[in-house]
Amino acid sequence: MTQNMEKPVMVRFLLTAFLWSVVLFARNIASAIDTDQAKSWNQWRGPTRDAKVSASEWPNRLSPDCLTQKWSVDLGPSYSGPIVTPDYVFATSTENKQFEVVHAFDRQTGKQIWEQRWEGSISVPFFAKSNGDWIRATPAFDGDRLYVAGIRDVLVCLNGKTGEPIWHVDFVELLGSSKPSFGCASSPLLHGDHVFMQAGGGFLKINKHTGEIVWRVLEDGGGMSGGAFSSPHLVTLGAIDQILVQTRTRLVSIDPESGKTYWEQEIPAFRGMNILTPTVIGQKVFTSSYGGRSFCYAAELSESSWRLTESWTNKLQGYMSSPIVIDEYIYIHLRNQRFACIHASTGEIQWTTKPYGKYWSLVANGEKILALDQSGKLLLIRANPAEFQLLDSRDISDQETWAHLAVVENEICIRHLNRLAVYNWKDD
Repeated sequence: MTQNMEKPVMVRFLLTAFLWSVVLFARNIASAIDTDQAKSWNQWRGPTRDAKVSASEWPNRLSPDCLTQKWSVDLGPSYSGPIVTPDYVFATSTENKQFEVVHAFDRQTGKQIWEQRWEGSISVPFFAKSNGDWIRATPAFDGDRLYVAGIRDVLVCLNGKTGEPIWHVDFVELLGSSKPSFGCASSPLLHGDHVFMQAGGGFLKINKHTGEIVWRVLEDGGGMSGGAFSSPHLVTLGAIDQILVQTRTRLVSIDPESGKTYWEQEIPAFRGMNILTPTVIGQKVFTSSYGGRSFCYAAELSESSWRLTESWTNKLQGYMSSPIVIDEYIYIHLRNQRFACIHASTGEIQWTTKPYGKYWSLVANGEKILALDQSGKLLLIRANPAEFQLLDSRDISDQETWAHLAVVENEICIRHLNRLAVYNWKDD
């Protein structure tokens, strides 16, 4: 009798031990992922594509004794944000108005490890001309390969360690679409074995290993009225993964597997200037357009069909700066060059500031926001819905700084118009 009872006990013991080993393995994997993310800035607006980082407490100052330059290199002009990994910093440039160049630098020393180039430039029209004819989109890195979108609507896949080309797709040549008149400005999105991109006169799903196009949807033909200024954002709504795609005229939710449209909403904008990256707050989606308004929509799934309803709208007009959401509040830089705080549930405007620059790139850590003005000013702000609370500011560059900030651990990576610089940021 005793022996018969020992067998179930042993089975339960072994099963419990196995289950705990699975739990510990999962925790270790999650911890490794969190650690890798904390040490990397691998795409547009960072690892989670919402410009939020989880790091140790940021200092309250930007003074020279607190924020010191680690290294810098001179480069040709670019608006692409830098990509930061534990070992490398990747940056792009346009040289002699003829070549697009990708550079890999040692993160610790700034020594160039490799560079790769191809022919690629266009002359952009109208008001965009004052901002230059150089590369615009921010690359994406999957830990092995770097995916770089060129201004002439091309996507190039490079070996991250060597810079050797793996594949190169010219969407205009392959699909017969018109070259985007304002240049390719949409940054690629990685998800699983695919890269998603607003290019080729539509929205594309591409095999990241081969460069083969899986499908193209939301076709607009490219050219003057087509092409995208915004970048896609992978989100989860109603427990379903979907990609938010903002075209020149519409906000659309796309199934990443099939490419079918879950829902869509027209977004009014002057000359199609829907530029910022759409933002998710719970089960709601926020966007704001130049020449339009700010909008917040609730997305609801009912009996396998989606319904989008307007939660609120207000008069504020976004421009190029994608917002930051902290707690129940949206912090956004506007077309009128003011910074504003909006209550995410009601749309009530909490406050707006005096005018600053034309564009801010924003990164948040807890209740602190780091903002880089296109004029070369760096600002440190405490997220406070009661008032605008500027902790510190500093002129960090004598050049324009349109590229998005990258913040990794205690380092800030800034792409000045003609220079790349890495700064250590810690209390003295």
